[in-house]
Amino acid sequence: MNALAATNRNFKLAARLLGLDSKLEKSLLIPFREIKVECTIPKDDGSLASFVGFRVQHDNARGPMKGGIRYHPEVDPDEVNALAQLMTWKTAVANIPYGGAKGGIGCNPSDLSISELERLTRVFTQKIHDLIGVHTDVPAPDMGTGPQTMAWILDEYSKFHGYSPAVVRKANYKLHQDLGGSLGRDAATGRGVLFATEALLKEYGKSIAGQRVVVQGFGNVGSWAAQLISEQGGKIVAGFSGGDKMDPNSILVEDCDILIPAALGGVINRDNAKDVKAKFIIEAANHPTDPEADEILSKKGVVVLPDIYANSGGVTVSYFEWVQNIQGFMWDEEKVNAELKTYMTNGFKDVKAMCKSHNCDLRMGAFSLGVNRVARATLLRGWEA
Repeated sequence: MNALAATNRNFKLAARLLGLDSKLEKSLLIPFREIKVECTIPKDDGSLASFVGFRVQHDNARGPMKGGIRYHPEVDPDEVNALAQLMTWKTAVANIPYGGAKGGIGCNPSDLSISELERLTRVFTQKIHDLIGVHTDVPAPDMGTGPQTMAWILDEYSKFHGYSPAVVRKANYKLHQDLGGSLGRDAATGRGVLFATEALLKEYGKSIAGQRVVVQGFGNVGSWAAQLISEQGGKIVAGFSGGDKMDPNSILVEDCDILIPAALGGVINRDNAKDVKAKFIIEAANHPTDPEADEILSKKGVVVLPDIYANSGGVTVSYFEWVQNIQGFMWDEEKVNAELKTYMTNGFKDVKAMCKSHNCDLRMGAFSLGVNRVARATLLRGWEA
């Protein structure tokens, strides 16, 4: 099941659980605004090239919209719509004052030179600068983009609106000194996974020490999660560099206590769910577990901590970065990490409270929590059917 179908399914289940008015339910699904722009640039050889850029702004009931910008040749509007919607629920679960957005440009960044990428980014920013902003919509890096892309957006946006470091998320602590990036940002999602895992295990009278952990995916999130869990006494039994090589497909069904999928979506499905041996699954990736797999895992008694909560550490520290930029006062890393732990711990308590209220699993607890917060904000601001 693709990301849009899975997200819509989970939203509709949560809406039913909450007893939402059907008109309000429909309104919450429809994006606030969809932007599509032409971006024509001179290439290095003097020829002109045109690209299509877009931004889906899903919801702003709880605060400025927030979400990544991806550069990819097969940018799929449906998937981006789903990810914008998912960000709305994720920020609400994390209880940070944001809504959801997503966007990108249909291009292959590897076919473009650095100067061509800069020109493309600046033209895109010129076309959307009046629709993004510190208190409107805050772009962030995604597939095919990074801190340099954000720096170009910041610079171009600032030509129109004055120096505005809070208009983008930097996603790289190295920009802390120069352009307002937050300390602790690079490890934030992985550290959030650690805090989420600790909160879940505490419910079962367990701690991370001595738990056998498999990490699938060893990029930024997986590597930080593995390192931090190891520092707390967890034993990483698969998924790290330097170990014995194994079939990548078998890593998900390796014998362990905790499985952390931290790579692509849809990796746990109806074909392999029955063979999963982990007692707990912590979703560090977006949508790693198909709904069909959810049902199989539930019958097996496997506890799944959903992505909408488990990987929210990144966007939470992005919020801290935004706050620091607005204040013009940067925090030390100890404060960033302490605040993140508070938010992740409180988030788990809130999810569990919804599970008890509606007699549902953690995924529906998280979705109903997020959808309920957005629905309440929408109604309080004066929405009428």
